[in-house]
Amino acid sequence: MKARLGVVACAAVLMAAVCHAGPQALSITSIKQEPYTMSKDNQLEGYCMDLLAELAKKLGFKYNVHLVKDGAYGHLDERGHWNGMIGEVIRGEADLAVAPLTLTAAREKVVELSKPFMSTGISFIIRKEAAAEQPELFGFLSPFSTETWVGILVAYLVTAVCICIVARLSPCEWSEPDTEDNSFTLLHSLWYTAGALALQGAGPHPKAFSGRVISAIWWFFVVVLLASYFANMSAMQQSDKPHVSIQTFEDLANQDVIEYGTLSVSSSLAFFKNSKNPLYRRIYENMERRKSFVSSVDEGVRRAQEGNYAFIGESVSLDLTVSRYCNLVRGSDVIGMRGYSIAGSLGSSFMKNLSVAILQLSESGELDFLRNKWWASRCLVQGESGSDPHSHSLKGLFVVLGLGLGISVLLALLELISKSRRGAKEQKKNCCSVLSAELSQRLGTSGAQRTQETTEKSKA
Repeated sequence: MKARLGVVACAAVLMAAVCHAGPQALSITSIKQEPYTMSKDNQLEGYCMDLLAELAKKLGFKYNVHLVKDGAYGHLDERGHWNGMIGEVIRGEADLAVAPLTLTAAREKVVELSKPFMSTGISFIIRKEAAAEQPELFGFLSPFSTETWVGILVAYLVTAVCICIVARLSPCEWSEPDTEDNSFTLLHSLWYTAGALALQGAGPHPKAFSGRVISAIWWFFVVVLLASYFANMSAMQQSDKPHVSIQTFEDLANQDVIEYGTLSVSSSLAFFKNSKNPLYRRIYENMERRKSFVSSVDEGVRRAQEGNYAFIGESVSLDLTVSRYCNLVRGSDVIGMRGYSIAGSLGSSFMKNLSVAILQLSESGELDFLRNKWWASRCLVQGESGSDPHSHSLKGLFVVLGLGLGISVLLALLELISKSRRGAKEQKKNCCSVLSAELSQRLGTSGAQRTQETTEKSKA
């Protein structure tokens, strides 16, 4: 009896220990690929690791992550065995495979796949020079950005108005408003300023020092602006030397200058191989004939950077590559839309809860947040994108022009103040009242009307 009680007591202790230990941690297999899973300070980080942490919070499980032994995603070999992460899940070496695993029919037959956590497709990357578009009708505007052209237009109008104002204010330019006509009307100022843009002088020229200052600063602005325009135009024409323009898969298939290929073992290759579309079949036959496959993504990116090669792969991964290497661009075509899923053992009831958790993360915007976090572009930070690579050098030019215009108007005012002080002494009046009368006569409409009436009387 005592022996039986001892056995029961030991069993109770053992069951209590098991219950206290809690559920066993899940074994997770993944693969190194930026930015999904990366090593840093002997730890793994990346999009998939953040996704796994969010899923663990929602479902309340613990996990241990290890990298796949053979470094493969998983495909069926010639002997009918699955390798890579899919193979580890099938053999029970891992409970889940968390990585950019493409959802395919072949994989769905041997493992349970969750709802996709990211949508992708098939596209290609190529050097920017090879993907250059054909010259446009208004290609002559390309050397400057839209903001720069707007700035030039504003500078032109402001300069013309300033010339007109300076010519009215300066007594050296318009000494007798009562009897003389002002040669620098607004229309003539616009014509004079436009003539400088075309490197053609349009007389009459300013006589006052203030007018000459504004004229000189505008000519300086025009010379530097035109030099920058012609330099940018020349650089653009030299960069457009390639005779092929590749934007779509059809462009890629209809030329023989640029070689193209994809991973030797990948779902992208299977898509082209099994496709019934004549265009995609032609692309596969060309890759097969030229043996233009690559063994890794890094090799495909390297060959694309070297030129005369287009690397075909998953659009999401290619977007990351383009954000890291600013001399590459992704084609506009995205075909064969599919998704990335998490793989689990066949018949696992846990995968249902995992799919629900992924949908909840998608609906809450957490998946978009993770995408923006790990796909941040370095090219935008470095300022290497855009159609105006030298626009920053023109900012100082606009500042110099603004300072010159301000100084010119100030000089014209000083000239007018000097004349008003002399007139006040001669007429024995207040200088401020004389200056006010001069300003209203030179800038007001009543002064213009009196000038016109005086002219008509003199003619009569």
